[in-house]
Amino acid sequence: MSDLERAAESWIEPYADAHHLRRTRDWALRLLPAAALPVRLAALTHDMERHFPGGPTMDPAVMEPDDPRYLGAHAERSSVFVSCWLRLQGAAPELVAAVGDLVRRHETGGCDAADLVQAADSLSFLETKGHVMEGWLADGRCDLARAERQALWMAERIRLAAARPLAEPLLAETLDLLRQTAAGIEARL
Repeated sequence: MSDLERAAESWIEPYADAHHLRRTRDWALRLLPAAALPVRLAALTHDMERHFPGGPTMDPAVMEPDDPRYLGAHAERSSVFVSCWLRLQGAAPELVAAVGDLVRRHETGGCDAADLVQAADSLSFLETKGHVMEGWLADGRCDLARAERQALWMAERIRLAAARPLAEPLLAETLDLLRQTAAGIEARL
């Protein structure tokens, strides 16, 4: 692991969803053990804009999972934060540009490296974010159908063929968790 990657681990640590970011990098390495530094850094930092105030104000529990306005604003803002942080670390301009581009494309993919980051993000989401969607249900911010659409979209958007079979059991576990949560909420009503 490079010194810059260790520094990125320290930078993301205060973020409430740092575990999701670390697991995204882990999934990228599982999918491609020789993943290059730009992929590892993008995977490790791709959602950092959410750690800082002033981001997109749309509620992910209410909007559709593939809302291009939110996804574009989120990915662009994350790219700016990550690129600024890398420049402050003294990273080479080529590395800053490569990582910034991958972070900007982490929702949509579009090239081999971006598809890898997107797949790793989806796998990590399915593995670690069930509790977030449980909270949406418990708070009444969305219904079961909306939460299920989020999980399904995270699995279906995976462009990397090798990642799709890995998503299947994670998706099944997430959907089961959401359905159990919804049933528990209904039973209390």
